[in-house]
Amino acid sequence: MNYAKINTITGWLCFLVAATAYILTLDQSVSFWDCGEFIASAFRMQVVHQPGAPIVSMVQRLFSTLAFGDKTMVAYFMNLASALASAGTILFLFWTITALAKKTIIKNGEEINTSKTISIIGAGLVGALAYAFSDSFWFSAVEAEVYAMSSLCTAIVFWGILKWESQAQDAKADRWLLFVAYIMGLSIGVHLLNLLAIPALIFAYYFKKYPKPSWQGILKVFMISIGTLAFVQFGIIQYLISSAANFDYFFVNNLGLGFGTGILFFAILVIGSLSYGIIYSIRKHKRAMNLIVLFTTLLIFGYSSFAILIIRAHAKPNLNNTNPENAFNFLSYVNRSQYGDRPLLYGENYNSEKIDIKETGQLYRKGKDKYESAGTKSEYVFADKTLAPRMYSDKAEHANFYKNYMGFDDSHKPTLSDNLSYMFSFQTGQMYMRYFMWNFVGRQDNEDGQLGGRNGAWLSGVKPLDALRLGNQTNLPPSITENKAYNRFFFLPLIIGLIGAIWHFKRNQKDAGIIGLLFVFTGVAIVIYLNSVPIEPRERDYAYVGSFYAFAIWIGLGVFGLKDWVFQKLSPTKASIFASLIALLSVPVLMASQGWDDHDRSESHLAHDMAVNYLKSCAPNAILFTYGDNDTYPVWYAQEVENVRPDVRVVNLSLFTADWYIDGMKRKQNQSAPLPLTIKPEQYVAGTRDVMYYQDYKIAQPVELKDILEVLLSDNDQDKATMSDGSKYNILPTKNLKLTVNPKQVLDTGTVPKEDAGRIASAMEWTYEGNYVSKGTLALFDLLTHNNWKRPIYFTSAMPKDQYLGLDKYLYTEGLNKRLLPLKPDHLETENDELINPKPMFHNLMSVYGYGNIKHANHLDRQSADDVTYVSNMFGGLASTLINQGKTIEGKQVVNKYFEVIPEKFYTMRQVVSSFYITESLYRLNDLNRANQMINKSASHIDKELTYLADVSESKSQLVSEQNVRIYLTYLAQMVRLTETFKQKELSKKLEDQYNNLIGRFSPFASS
Repeated sequence: MNYAKINTITGWLCFLVAATAYILTLDQSVSFWDCGEFIASAFRMQVVHQPGAPIVSMVQRLFSTLAFGDKTMVAYFMNLASALASAGTILFLFWTITALAKKTIIKNGEEINTSKTISIIGAGLVGALAYAFSDSFWFSAVEAEVYAMSSLCTAIVFWGILKWESQAQDAKADRWLLFVAYIMGLSIGVHLLNLLAIPALIFAYYFKKYPKPSWQGILKVFMISIGTLAFVQFGIIQYLISSAANFDYFFVNNLGLGFGTGILFFAILVIGSLSYGIIYSIRKHKRAMNLIVLFTTLLIFGYSSFAILIIRAHAKPNLNNTNPENAFNFLSYVNRSQYGDRPLLYGENYNSEKIDIKETGQLYRKGKDKYESAGTKSEYVFADKTLAPRMYSDKAEHANFYKNYMGFDDSHKPTLSDNLSYMFSFQTGQMYMRYFMWNFVGRQDNEDGQLGGRNGAWLSGVKPLDALRLGNQTNLPPSITENKAYNRFFFLPLIIGLIGAIWHFKRNQKDAGIIGLLFVFTGVAIVIYLNSVPIEPRERDYAYVGSFYAFAIWIGLGVFGLKDWVFQKLSPTKASIFASLIALLSVPVLMASQGWDDHDRSESHLAHDMAVNYLKSCAPNAILFTYGDNDTYPVWYAQEVENVRPDVRVVNLSLFTADWYIDGMKRKQNQSAPLPLTIKPEQYVAGTRDVMYYQDYKIAQPVELKDILEVLLSDNDQDKATMSDGSKYNILPTKNLKLTVNPKQVLDTGTVPKEDAGRIASAMEWTYEGNYVSKGTLALFDLLTHNNWKRPIYFTSAMPKDQYLGLDKYLYTEGLNKRLLPLKPDHLETENDELINPKPMFHNLMSVYGYGNIKHANHLDRQSADDVTYVSNMFGGLASTLINQGKTIEGKQVVNKYFEVIPEKFYTMRQVVSSFYITESLYRLNDLNRANQMINKSASHIDKELTYLADVSESKSQLVSEQNVRIYLTYLAQMVRLTETFKQKELSKKLEDQYNNLIGRFSPFASS
């Protein structure tokens, strides 16, 4: 068999291995985070969040047809699309590595002998499968996210440029460059990360055309590559749309023509210009010009996939982010305007003084006959700025993090040196290198490690080396050893990758430089460009898989380094075999064996069940307010795909501030009637009532919400405040609000059962907690005023407390949701105690809710593990409430259900803490046997965790993980008191001795 056939067959073997692994570990339904939105949007061809992924939606929609009408299987087949796209990435990575290896060791005209064939194929296997089983790539391969298809586009593009390079002397070789251009254009409709391959592609072209490059030429090409990247990112993706919008504005507002005529004219102008450029370059035999114009044409042609978003926006789908139906909305969409700007090269620090506001542009919206002003774009003017501002966010949680991390006092003004130090130590070190080490050295656990500290750290498994960085590793605790993400690679992938990089630079500096450029631009360069804030909703390692892809190429080429430097005394064939086998066992086999258990999502379906739970626990025709990704996107999936409770109207509060979203809420969706909103479009359209600030008018008594709404919607200047520039804005005159309650309405609508009629409050009175009213809050006030208790209102328990607007004392927990009930406020012992409506909560937990197989699943991802605590707390709170009410039979049933669905192992410290309350209920129910078992189990876990932290503290001569130490010791002390209260003297004494022993170990660090 010749080399070409072996190369082709082995590539497809890699595809088969990867596809099999991903399908076996595939998430069987919807996952947390963005997957629910992508699946729901693809299924009905709707519009996802900015900047969109139309190609992903189309591919996923195609795969959904494999469900053959079984809506419960739609998510599975969309996940399958990611699995196959990821396997395709491995296929093209294999061929990329073998192509690079072949051109490095085989001279022109030279035959490929057996030993070199083995080495080349071995390199491809090792590198491709190493990437296949890398942590971050594997995670995205088993769920319906964009990153699998994004990686496939990058792999195809890089393979395509190598195909061109191998055929560059042929007359038709440039077709490969045009193929690359088209795939790159399509990739814009997948994810913009693919564009970062452009510099590497340009250098590949340059080195092929100029075999003897100069440093001046390299510098010039580098600047050209940056310019090309900027041209595509801004010139094509943004300014093309911006120009179209400006043309449409001129044609509509100045010439009086219809909407879209300017866009049509601009499209004809662009098409005509490109066509003329192609024809002219052919006639004049300008090859370079022809290539550039064709390249641009195909990029734009691929980019045209975004037209489907405009088409679907006109259909007014349920999920219609930004409503990009017209030029200016679409421009806002592709510009990611809702996410704001971040300073890059020059800007403010987190504590820079704001001295003024300057206008930076005009905003427009589509009116009835022409485009209208939607206000102005503006930005603050700061008293001081710095180069490379890395610590710029003035949000309280961000500013506190900057100060704590860098050791600044309140008066310190960060310098350029401070910002660079932060960039290298945190943004690059903690938020990139940590991810890199996860993938190629090892991982300690799957806890979120964004804030530094000991959670989410990388760990190699070589204990002496780990101890140098992390402290004494003798007594590793359950949080590490029992964590499925405890993956030890012993530095082997990193070492072999470095060997491959060194070998590559020694043998072929040009190609190695290209891989290095890809590695930097898809890794550290993203860190610098994104300039992320420190506290993100989740770990962002998926953003850097392009750099891990580049490093995997070097892992593959490490086979040649091993062959040349370790096995050089053997015959070439034996050396090739040994090098390939050693690398194969040391990297992909090791990574697969260590990583399988923490990437196997085949047994857990908690995201699906939680979404269904949110909906099924609502009363008919309810309004459910959500806020974050994980209490919204899976719920969208459940409604839009599986048609679960289509009568419930889901309202995302983080989107409720946008006029296009309020427009959607005023329309019927599925089987849900429009929201009872009275505000008119002109009262909330973009640029109107975006923010209404609080001004204290010293009104002592609560004011009826209806009257407050009239003030906020008033066009009377007397109801507005005058700003420094003379403009007038509506204001909130008091925070003391009231909603008078009609008991008959409340009883007739079934909001409150008749047996609780005596508990109905004459009025709901509360203090609004914000300092301003957003457009979303205005709409919520309108809804509360005019709903008249006809539709039940719920808020998810997962949202931040400030989103409840101060209504906490009227929000009763019924499981995952809190229901708004006009009852006389109950007395709570502390502010943290929650109101519980035990009857519906008991029904939900016992008969309605599904629990995603969390009890028996082989692995729970971090979000699912966190939700174990969430579910555990629900059982604990309900059991305690029922016992307090003397309902011990129901209390026992709740406790039994807890043991039926909650995993026996502790996933997190939070779960250990939450188990305390179930233990307390067990004692109160006189279930001493199970109570003592829970106490012993918790005490054993705490002892192991604190013993480890004490070991580390002693080895570091300072207290580590202070918060964990304090929490564990606090609950251990509570366990002592609890067992003493219920006369478990022997157990209580044992716990007290354990507590004192641990206190003794930590006491030397008390002063720190």
